[in-house]
Amino acid sequence: MILFLPGLICDRSIYAPQIAAFSSARVVDGYGMADTLPEMARIALKQAPEGRFDLFGHSMGGRVALEVFRLAPERVRRIALVSTGAHPVQPNEPEKREALKAVGYNHGFEQLVDQWLAPMVAEANRSTDAYREMREMCIAAGQDVFDAQIHALVNRPEQESLLSEIECPALVMTGELDIWAPPAQHEAMASRIEDAELVVVSGAGHMIMREAPEAVNDAISGWLERPAA
Repeated sequence: MILFLPGLICDRSIYAPQIAAFSSARVVDGYGMADTLPEMARIALKQAPEGRFDLFGHSMGGRVALEVFRLAPERVRRIALVSTGAHPVQPNEPEKREALKAVGYNHGFEQLVDQWLAPMVAEANRSTDAYREMREMCIAAGQDVFDAQIHALVNRPEQESLLSEIECPALVMTGELDIWAPPAQHEAMASRIEDAELVVVSGAGHMIMREAPEAVNDAISGWLERPAA
């Protein structure tokens, strides 16, 4: 069974094409007001299938996936790290994230979402029904959830050392046009994982599952076919 982990202010609808394609799909039903990645990982584990499972994390969900792996490596049969990173907090990152939070307080949460979401999606994909659905999804999350998850991201634990501990089949994937989690970042992550396949999806930005669902589903199918110990 696949356990899908949503990213920042995303819910199960971000995985709609994957839910439709994979009968074994289970999506973590939100993280509540959790404001640390380890707490989110514990929530994910409570919703995980019994025994071993395949773990797919997108964006912030990729970082949650690494924390799940830290807590219970013996239960992770395969891992997918998608449109994400393992690097520490970067210079000026907290200030930039605080500035984005302030947009919501000063101008309304819808304006925050509009400012944040558009660069996440390749320009050619911003006039689609999928984009409108993603916008509604993010707005529905609300400022309080956004603030809690931003707190988790800017106070994240060290994760780079976990990559070399991963021995199960790994899918490392991002969009060709992802400016938030670019291909070079994923190449670096894949190089540190023993059994990693790197996939870069043409024409897609950060919200890869809704922008290029067929390519993503093909990559997932290939990942699931790889034998796991």
